[in-house]
Amino acid sequence: MESSGNKLIIAGYSEYPGPRYCVQGDNSGEDFYHSILNDAFYLAVTKQEKLTVDLDGTAGYASSFLDEAFGNLSYDYSSETVKKYLVIISNQEPDWKDTIMNHIIPDWEQRRTKGNKPKKTHNHAEWYRLENGTLTKKIWS
Repeated sequence: MESSGNKLIIAGYSEYPGPRYCVQGDNSGEDFYHSILNDAFYLAVTKQEKLTVDLDGTAGYASSFLDEAFGNLSYDYSSETVKKYLVIISNQEPDWKDTIMNHIIPDWEQRRTKGNKPKKTHNHAEWYRLENGTLTKKIWS
């Protein structure tokens, strides 16, 4: 995964981002979130700096990839925190930025507040979650 400072370039993860879940295929949104995005966002939050995620340079996205990756981010950190520390670059498909910031993140915030847990299709290593103002790293059920 290519990164530059507080910038993630998804094309460095995969030129061909895959489906929503790990069990559906390679380079899934679930895998990207758990292997890359969660830790990168944690570092941005702890440094109180913005994390820029560049969506350009891939062959394109299934909306489910973006929904799973950025939805999990909102679920684990809250929409307020995500909107404070996340910047999306999407010059090739500008609508993706609007979809992520104005649809995916608020939708998953509702899911979080209702206690509807995200589906996990793989045994992931520990990941960060903001709970009661504290960032905790563990395997969440």
